[in-house]
Amino acid sequence: MQDKFGRQINYLRLSLTERCTLQCAYCRKDEGCCPKEDELSAGDFIAITRAFMNLGINKVRLTGGEPLLRRDLKEIINGIRAIPGLKDLSLTTNAQMLAPIAAELKTAGLDRVNISLDSLRPEVFKRLTGGDLKRTLAGLQAALEHGLTPVRLNVVLLQGVNEAEVEDLLALTKDQPIDVRFIEYMPVGGEADYKGVSNHTLLAAHPQLVELKPRYAFQAAREYQIPGHQGRVGFISAISDCFCADCNRIRVLSDGKVRPCLANDAELDLRPALLEEPEALEKLIREAILSKPARHHFGSQNPEVRSMRRIGG
Repeated sequence: MQDKFGRQINYLRLSLTERCTLQCAYCRKDEGCCPKEDELSAGDFIAITRAFMNLGINKVRLTGGEPLLRRDLKEIINGIRAIPGLKDLSLTTNAQMLAPIAAELKTAGLDRVNISLDSLRPEVFKRLTGGDLKRTLAGLQAALEHGLTPVRLNVVLLQGVNEAEVEDLLALTKDQPIDVRFIEYMPVGGEADYKGVSNHTLLAAHPQLVELKPRYAFQAAREYQIPGHQGRVGFISAISDCFCADCNRIRVLSDGKVRPCLANDAELDLRPALLEEPEALEKLIREAILSKPARHHFGSQNPEVRSMRRIGG
């Protein structure tokens, strides 16, 4: 389905929970969250996905919070994978809980994972997230071993914190199907006054990167590769190089709200329509897609206040 600006919306992001195992400083803030008992059920998520796919969605990403906290995660993956027309089913995780269940998720129907990994230095990782770097690296290794590939590592660079690790992160692309993606810091719900690093600055400092053709239409990341490396390097530059004109995404939050734009707090509640015939749900989804704004408003005088873990990234 197209929105009112002619963009083809084919990518659904489902935030399965706002709960998380980490406290990433640039993501979470001191605000209330959707309680576990108020999260949509597995059946609700599957029904919503089916309705979206009837309107042209063919790619689905499961996000959070931390989606691995859902005990019914395999049921959700199985149910979505069974819907005809699905081309890609992926999941974004901090990988702290991934190693023991990576094989099960692959068997359930998951195609690949994105792993949040902002530092390869244990002390910096601990400072930024409160977590254990070894557990994330074990999850990364398990994802590679069980074919949840290409694994994409999501990296947010912050001035004075982890910006000196770029070379180490790029080296991860050399011998394995690992794509490192630098995502510009977005001012959504961070607890501290951080400053991000412009992707333009990164590109200028690494002339060895060779730009590649997009793998699919409307991808947010501009992709590059170091000659001879197996993996790729992506740049998602929502701040310095707005890609809203090609945005193909829509989001559903764990409490049943559909959010047409990451950086706009306008939302519609899908819960009432779940109690009606499927046509009612599709009608509301059409309304949400047609309400998608032309662009985000990062940097405006009235920045959005909901934190990233509530939105689903």
